[in-house]
Amino acid sequence: MDDHLAGFQDLLRRVTSEAVAALAEFSNLRDSGEREGQYALDLVVDGPLVASLLDAGLGVLSEEAGVLEPERELWAIVDPVDGSTNASRGLPWYNTSIAIVDDDGPLVAIVENHVTGERFEAVRGHGATRNGVQILAGGQSIETGIVGVNGVPPASNPWAQFRCLGASALDLCAVATGVLDGYVDFDDEAHGVWDYAAALLVCEEAGATVVDAFGRDLVHRDHTERRTPVAAGNVSDLDALVSLRQGTRSNDRS
Repeated sequence: MDDHLAGFQDLLRRVTSEAVAALAEFSNLRDSGEREGQYALDLVVDGPLVASLLDAGLGVLSEEAGVLEPERELWAIVDPVDGSTNASRGLPWYNTSIAIVDDDGPLVAIVENHVTGERFEAVRGHGATRNGVQILAGGQSIETGIVGVNGVPPASNPWAQFRCLGASALDLCAVATGVLDGYVDFDDEAHGVWDYAAALLVCEEAGATVVDAFGRDLVHRDHTERRTPVAAGNVSDLDALVSLRQGTRSNDRS
């Protein structure tokens, strides 16, 4: 890996560690933020995090701050706290997620669980790691396995079990390690690019595949656009999950 990429890795490690420390010191976890659906904890993390990334010369697309310095060649796509509701309730499944992207997509990524310290990293063309150890997607067929979901799945489905855990970046990283055998977003147009950009690179470098259920590009630089991610460790399971999601209507969930 060249010094340029290693420098980006060091940057993401530093700012993510600072984000974890900032949230650990914040006690008003259930306080509301400045808009509907936002928590004060999101802003506590987002402000310093975005400032550091801008100071490093990156453009920023943040869930909370929007788009900043869009003329810059490289952008950081940021979810300061993915799983904010979990964080507000003390459920140990929430993370900071950052991907540096260029015109070809995610280049360097980090996803860190604030509670467990579990850290996923990926560099395009150089693999993915969990706590510094290389990971490869695996697991079992969804017919006998466990699929992560967002939203409410249909009553009829092809898996043995499912889990709705509430933080999409960690859910997708679980697919990258084979902890989950697949993932489907059953909400309607719920995910901004910040929700999955970093985990997308982790999955790709680990050998798992993530797509939008309706065939759109997952990576973009528009704060208003939403996608419907589906992931699996193998192509046949991915096809089955995409087909299921495409055939599921909002009134077909019970």
